[in-house]
Amino acid sequence: MSSGKASATGTWFRSSAPRPEAVVRLFVLPHAGGSAASYAGWASSFGAGVEVQTVQLPGRLDRRSEPPFTEVELLVEALYDAMEAEWDGRPFALFGHSMGAMLSYRLTLAMQAEGGPRPLLLAVSGWAGAAHRPSAVPIRDIPDGEFLARVRGFGGLPPEISENEEMRELALPALRADFCVLNDYSHDASKVSCPLVAYCGVSDPLLAGGAMQTWSDLSDEFLGVSEFPGAHFYLFEHALSISADLSRHLRRAVAERRS
Repeated sequence: MSSGKASATGTWFRSSAPRPEAVVRLFVLPHAGGSAASYAGWASSFGAGVEVQTVQLPGRLDRRSEPPFTEVELLVEALYDAMEAEWDGRPFALFGHSMGAMLSYRLTLAMQAEGGPRPLLLAVSGWAGAAHRPSAVPIRDIPDGEFLARVRGFGGLPPEISENEEMRELALPALRADFCVLNDYSHDASKVSCPLVAYCGVSDPLLAGGAMQTWSDLSDEFLGVSEFPGAHFYLFEHALSISADLSRHLRRAVAERRS
């Protein structure tokens, strides 16, 4: 699928606990403005049977010198190429939170279309395509102050930068680029061919009216929605519970793949 847009192999993934003997790999795609570092503690809640690899997108931390993506298709292409180069033959799953959920979903569809390795499970958190409402004003045209106020208003400002002005200034270019990616997304309700499980915070203002349940229409093997106390970034408070539930689904998916 390569179009020459992906960065060099090996720069896309981070692991706080490499486990080459693990039975299954879980690739984590962060929220808008997030980084692999945001999920280091979250990833450590998984047991020895799961190797967690978190995606580090261009434009942040050690990839700050690389321009961030602003278009969905180009970013999904680059992710596909990076995943293809990273695949080591072990079964794998995708987990995405917020923007990462959208990217995980689109990446799964791209893998299906290409006919190559594909996830044995798709796990999505804190985002639903049916509830997605793009901004009428292009994100790049919104002044910094207004943009941050909008993001803060619906609880979408990552916790690591919400109360730190210096961090906000550093994160703003990547955060704005990520919201350009989200604004570029158009939902067509295509189905994935793997099992799908969903997670969310019960007080997430972006997911009113049972929006996460709409994922049930996007897989013939929908495993349900698990809700936890909290708002948009609930998952960092409930890492152990989510990892336990996700590990259970992973064990079952691996066993079914082997049978």
